Amino acid sequence: MINRAVAWVLPPLVLLIGFLVYPLILVARQSFLDDDGGATLDVWRAVLSAGEFHRAIGNTVVIAAGATAGCVVLGTFFAVVLALVPFPGASAVSRTVDAILAFPSFLIALSFTFLYGAAGVLPLGDFLYSRWCVILAEITFYTPFVMRPAMAALSRLPVERLQVAASLGARPWQVLRRVVLPELAPSVAAGGALTLLLTLNEFGIVLFIGAKDVLTLPMLVQVKGVVTFDYPAACVVAVVEVALSLTLYLLYRRIFAGRGDDARLVA
Repeated sequence: MINRAVAWVLPPLVLLIGFLVYPLILVARQSFLDDDGGATLDVWRAVLSAGEFHRAIGNTVVIAAGATAGCVVLGTFFAVVLALVPFPGASAVSRTVDAILAFPSFLIALSFTFLYGAAGVLPLGDFLYSRWCVILAEITFYTPFVMRPAMAALSRLPVERLQVAASLGARPWQVLRRVVLPELAPSVAAGGALTLLLTLNEFGIVLFIGAKDVLTLPMLVQVKGVVTFDYPAACVVAVVEVALSLTLYLLYRRIFAGRGDDARLVA
């Protein structure tokens, strides 16, 4: 007779293997096959030595790092303002941030075309198709992923600590630096780590902006698999992307293993 715990675990495990693990195995297997169906490393050598792959991985890392840095700075600033600086409409702004989390990323890219495109409100020439525009769009979309855990951390900050610091003669910027920011640091770091992982795999923003010269790893998978029908090469890039994402995710889990509350805020 099947143990009850096994009976509960078995169905989701079968689904996980069937819809995630097995397709990944097929992708990895395809990356080692030549045109005749034989196993070879030639495809890997060709892809990894190509200039477009080096350009794609460089753009991916630069965009992800730049967008994450911008999200951390803006997310921390907006969280502090919304949580600690009372002003009319603060709750409405907070609810708007929650709504942005539900939007698909391509809507941000679409709005940028109306803002900065040739017929947009603020036409800026080739800016729309540059790497900087992609970074700005990703900052716009992913900043709430840092703001929410930061605001949750501030909601747990006792007001008495701020009052005591102020009563001891600390100026506002000193209270911010010595009391508020240390309290925020774990949550902001967790949100920033998740943002880095998400921006590393961002596809919709780059595709809908139409930045043809901004080639990233997800875009290279699309080019190889859909445009040129070079499936083995597309699988090689996909395996590299998955390996990079898993490495960052495992590093993220290891760093925040002892900070369960902060990790759960963004996991």
